[in-house]
Amino acid sequence: MRGGGGGGPQGAAMRGGSGGGLRNPCLTMHQPWASLLVHGIKRVEGRSWPSPVTGRLWIHVASKVPDPDTVAAMEDFYREIYAVDDVHHIDFPRHYPVSRLLGPCVNVVGCVRSKELVCWEDVPQSVRQLEGLTDFCWLCENPQKLVVPFEMRGYQGVYNLERRVYEGEARGLSPVQGPLPVKFPLPDPRNPLSLKPGSLNFDSSKSALVKTKSVSAAIAGARAAATQYSRKGSSAARISSYASLCSW
Repeated sequence: MRGGGGGGPQGAAMRGGSGGGLRNPCLTMHQPWASLLVHGIKRVEGRSWPSPVTGRLWIHVASKVPDPDTVAAMEDFYREIYAVDDVHHIDFPRHYPVSRLLGPCVNVVGCVRSKELVCWEDVPQSVRQLEGLTDFCWLCENPQKLVVPFEMRGYQGVYNLERRVYEGEARGLSPVQGPLPVKFPLPDPRNPLSLKPGSLNFDSSKSALVKTKSVSAAIAGARAAATQYSRKGSSAARISSYASLCSW
């Protein structure tokens, strides 16, 4: 399921625009997924539609305050999937603000289909088999965040950040070091647009990850959190990649 709407007329208008193109693209997400992405914990943003951008993507948070159970479920999910790659300490965000611009938190280096990502041995197992669960996987690197999140409203889909906001906030950025950063290698190092759906060769016979009881329990908790948002979510800023867990 989409995380930022994207299908509505407002989203289409913002993406196209009279000027054409996305100068300072921004995506609205729900918490806790937005902050997990900004803090470099979430490395794949899953959508039912391919990424319309590569390069810097600003992240805005929708207005819905996350309930503690949802936050706990997603933090537990990430503890378990990082443990698959022997990472056992994660500095989770202390706060999950809403109705705020968090920063140009990621560099989107490409987008692939989940069936490609799951067989891509050049990336950690937790990424390819536990994060890449939606139709399209936006691959995110080099997170940054605003020192002071900026209060603003968001829109559907990927839209242009207002120029005055961009110029005012671009100076207040701080790099973020995630618990296990990923460098997604380009199929063609000379072509920054080479990492797109259909660009990877993969062996569909590769064995799937054997999930432990604790990983399965964490997935179930994340699935429940995703189901809650998919039932209650607004048309303007629905849940991101973990709605896909409903199909597990």
